[in-house]
Amino acid sequence: MAAVRNWARNQACIPTSVEHPRSTDEVAAIVRRAHAAGQRVKAIGAGHSFTATAMTGGTLISLEHLDRMIDVDVPAGRVTVQAGKTLRALGEELAAVGLAMPNLGDINVQSIAGAINTATHGTGLELGNIATTIVGMELVDGRGDVVRCDADTDPELLHAARVGVGALGIATQVTIQCVPAFNLHAHETIETLDDLLDGFTEFSRSAEHAEFFWMPGARRCQVKRNRRTDEPARPPSKLAYVRDKYVAENLAFDLVCRTGRRFPSFAPKISKLVSSAAGERDLIDRSDRVFASPRHVKFVEMEYGVPIDAVPEAVRRVRDLAASLSFPTLFPVEVRVSAADDIPLSTGHGRTNGWIAVHQYRGAPYESYFQGVEAIMNDYDGRPHWGKLHFQSAGTLRGRYPEWDAFHAARARLDPDGTFANDYTDRVLDPVS
Repeated sequence: MAAVRNWARNQACIPTSVEHPRSTDEVAAIVRRAHAAGQRVKAIGAGHSFTATAMTGGTLISLEHLDRMIDVDVPAGRVTVQAGKTLRALGEELAAVGLAMPNLGDINVQSIAGAINTATHGTGLELGNIATTIVGMELVDGRGDVVRCDADTDPELLHAARVGVGALGIATQVTIQCVPAFNLHAHETIETLDDLLDGFTEFSRSAEHAEFFWMPGARRCQVKRNRRTDEPARPPSKLAYVRDKYVAENLAFDLVCRTGRRFPSFAPKISKLVSSAAGERDLIDRSDRVFASPRHVKFVEMEYGVPIDAVPEAVRRVRDLAASLSFPTLFPVEVRVSAADDIPLSTGHGRTNGWIAVHQYRGAPYESYFQGVEAIMNDYDGRPHWGKLHFQSAGTLRGRYPEWDAFHAARARLDPDGTFANDYTDRVLDPVS
């Protein structure tokens, strides 16, 4: 059996088999056989998690063929889809029936199951992560039984299962609460980091979706503010889109990063080059097209949610850390915000978060950088994004989630034998007892 790798190529496993079911019944049958044989099972969507959450030496279930739209209720704004459908495909199909997701991140290749299991989020002070849109789920539990939950049927399970970190069961279908389709007015500017941090509260309220990207070593940031609008679309021309999104943000950026990885002493010049290359943009387009951009340059990432008031100080400390590193950072730092929610293992549980994401180009050293960032975030009770690199354990995380025990009660019910456990879940959630 050949190795299975994630998108970033930083995680790999050699499963005993890779299964490609097309229905919930097929998933259930695979899990039943594996459970009877005492074998562990994991599901993998698009493989866009930077952690080993989907890695296994047992049976690996690919969700790629579980990609159908099951039901559409336009008046209620609800759709039921199979769990392997990618966010990109979902956006297209929702637009065709006049619906949209209320918010998305800036990458759309993930499966919907992977996005909710890891509490993937976009940016917006009044908007929660993608899991908060889930109003119904169908899962296969650790013994191969099919379990369904929604507001009327087993609501306590739905409460916990929306963010499962791959440990509760294999999601096969989800019902999503959508909104009427809308356009976004995207306005991108260049502003100084200190100004943004000095007025971070005002910045976070300056648009429904506000975020900025800052290249360590530079003074200026690329700022994105996206606002809903009733104005008709005026998207960039195909030529401008290819120039900005493929040539500049992917091909040219990859070349710049390759140079920095090979010649680290050039990093200060590279930082200034990347910062100066960003320009202002102004356009209106369908929401899902504005939210996401193509990302072909490989990298690894760590992202932490901290109380929103802590963001300015935390970012300044990251700036000081980056300046002290022996090997430079080659990727921007991304800063976003998101609303609080009540999901037990959601990184937004009970608090509005500011998000600080750090990246490093593929093949370049990142351990000292990421460990230093994590040490900073620990001072603010930081919660790591479940799908991105971190060095935490269950012992360090337990106290950061008020409903930790509620999640584990659901785990004991759905997977008492640890069918869906692996080394990653053993570390961050504790082994199944």
